[in-house]
Amino acid sequence: MSDDLETLKQDTLSALAAASDLRAWDEVRVATMGKSGRLTGLLKGLGRMSPEERRLRGGALNRLRDELSRVIAERGQELEAQALNARLAAERVDVTLPAAPQPEGTLHPITRTIEEMSAIFGAMGFKVAEGPDIETDWHNFSALNTPAHHPARTDQDTFYLPREEGQEAERVLRTQTSGVQIRTMLSHEPPIRIIAPGRTYRADHDATHSPMFHQCEGLVIDRGITLGHLKGCLSDFLRAFFAQPDLPVRFRASYFPFTEPSMEVDIGWSRKTGQIGAGSDWLEVLGSGMVHPRVLANCGLDPREWQGFAFGMGVERLTMLRHGIPDLRSFYDSDVRWLRHYGTSPLSPALLHEGL
Repeated sequence: MSDDLETLKQDTLSALAAASDLRAWDEVRVATMGKSGRLTGLLKGLGRMSPEERRLRGGALNRLRDELSRVIAERGQELEAQALNARLAAERVDVTLPAAPQPEGTLHPITRTIEEMSAIFGAMGFKVAEGPDIETDWHNFSALNTPAHHPARTDQDTFYLPREEGQEAERVLRTQTSGVQIRTMLSHEPPIRIIAPGRTYRADHDATHSPMFHQCEGLVIDRGITLGHLKGCLSDFLRAFFAQPDLPVRFRASYFPFTEPSMEVDIGWSRKTGQIGAGSDWLEVLGSGMVHPRVLANCGLDPREWQGFAFGMGVERLTMLRHGIPDLRSFYDSDVRWLRHYGTSPLSPALLHEGL
């Protein structure tokens, strides 16, 4: 090795040994191996030499480059390890100190209400069933005995999806979770006892209506089911949900295409104060009835053998009544203050009320 190469090697080794941190190490690396480094400059000078000199000089430079590259890399790894050890020593955590408080998220009141509904009906033996948000016109209307001229089937009330090429069945954004009842009766043998909470869609929007909202529907199919079973089930649910064992509950005759007879369910409340269970007024909270024989037949069940009842309620409506929330649109404003006020801890259980 010529004198200038030996000098370069010794200078580099001395500079690396003196480098106390990664920044100083990088300066040595760049000064030696960088684009303007000493070794790089010597390699560029090979072009001005004769072939014989270039062969001898080039071999020596290549060997020096390999040696310095290895030494520089090893020194860099040593300094990285030293830096990591110093950082670990400086950032050591005292595990005996109390944890720093962190902001805690809350469950949306809609989520909480669905959890409580599932818990209450679960204690009665109901299972939670799910279905698609995009339904066929048959599952959403026809199978439920809804005639073609019914107002709910118009474009003003229902979101219809464009037909795709080769598609025969018309598709809609489900207006109710009743389609889950139909799918359950088609795929499961009775006895059936389910609730179907989920999102639904209708072309409406104001302080008490939303284009997207949540429903919880229920279905019971078995032999010997009567109106008494329906009244007992819904009365127990409402009294448990509002935590009032003596809550007045009234069943009032009504009409739905998919039930016969049909009933609206009212609870006692005060029109002046809005208090549930007080006063002499009545407030409608859900619809119900005995499953129409045509609906059973549409799902392949013999109405002479099987009978059942169904019900449906708005999740937002019951949540508004329970918490005294006046405007439905508040549920979807994403106001963090509102969510903190009405939200609940995700760690708190959906407690069942006494008397269930």
